[in-house]
Amino acid sequence: WGDDVDLLINGDRIFPSYLDTIRGAEQTLCLLTYVYWRGDIAHEVADALCERARAGVEVNVIIDAVGGVKIENELVERMTDAGVRVTKFRPPKPYAARRVTNRTHRKILVADGRVGLTGGVGIAEEWTGDAQDPDHWRDTHVRVRGPVVRGLFGAFAENWLEATGEVLVGEGYLPELEQSEGGGPMMVVRSSAGVGDTNVEALYYLAIAAARERLDLTAAYFVPRPAFIDALCDAAGRGVRVRVLVPGPHIDKPPVWVAGRVSYDQLVECGVELFEYQPTMLHAKSMVVDDAWASVGSVNFDNRSFQLHDEATLCVQSEAFAAELTEQFER
Repeated sequence: WGDDVDLLINGDRIFPSYLDTIRGAEQTLCLLTYVYWRGDIAHEVADALCERARAGVEVNVIIDAVGGVKIENELVERMTDAGVRVTKFRPPKPYAARRVTNRTHRKILVADGRVGLTGGVGIAEEWTGDAQDPDHWRDTHVRVRGPVVRGLFGAFAENWLEATGEVLVGEGYLPELEQSEGGGPMMVVRSSAGVGDTNVEALYYLAIAAARERLDLTAAYFVPRPAFIDALCDAAGRGVRVRVLVPGPHIDKPPVWVAGRVSYDQLVECGVELFEYQPTMLHAKSMVVDDAWASVGSVNFDNRSFQLHDEATLCVQSEAFAAELTEQFER
């Protein structure tokens, strides 16, 4: 309780907030990303991290070893030389070939344990701009303050512990966080691959089952398995208006588009409304239920997110925030 959240749409609003958060850190910085590719923004983020490290801030960076394969070695060396602690998450190894698909797909930034960002954005040229053309993607991110930031830090600390063997502790990472007046209830749900349903899979299933009037789902990669097709159809059957927004022709992984379309006939026949976004790649991952509850994070509506990846999403109980997301969905 007592948390504040800002909704950030597309790079022109996301990256200024992202860089301001880095530059404002006084004690600690924790950055976790699946994608760290190329472009001016990759250098801007690295330079900001280096500046904070030289100023004495403890800067910790996790880059997924598969998702971040395109990062320039010179950038990593520059950060390391400045005192940034950079680690690659689960580098592929011959003896662990079966685990190569188990990635960390989380996108998290936490400054001083007080301010956090999460959502769908990777660090690359594709996410800059304002989705104005097919070279600039459409995405959704959030910035939060308050006690819920501990949940984001927990998701980072979990991956840092696995990657380095180090537990991050102390006031710089876990300060006392006062609840603000009028702040709303929020939670961070994180999950990792394991036996049975993961936390985010259960979260999405229960959210769909709880819907009574309206369900808006935005998914960058939409390949629902039969149980989720049934859940969406069950919602439509009990009178819920179910709207699903997915990428169109500019999807960056065409085989996923083809695989997802296999479910279209069944979903449309049972009353689900499906829309394919036309202007550019839609990379956002969000859900709004009954104009009251919302989720924004890194979770796609496919087996990779539900079963194979480490994921994190911010859940917000707020009619005002739900209305903001609904406005963006309809736009």
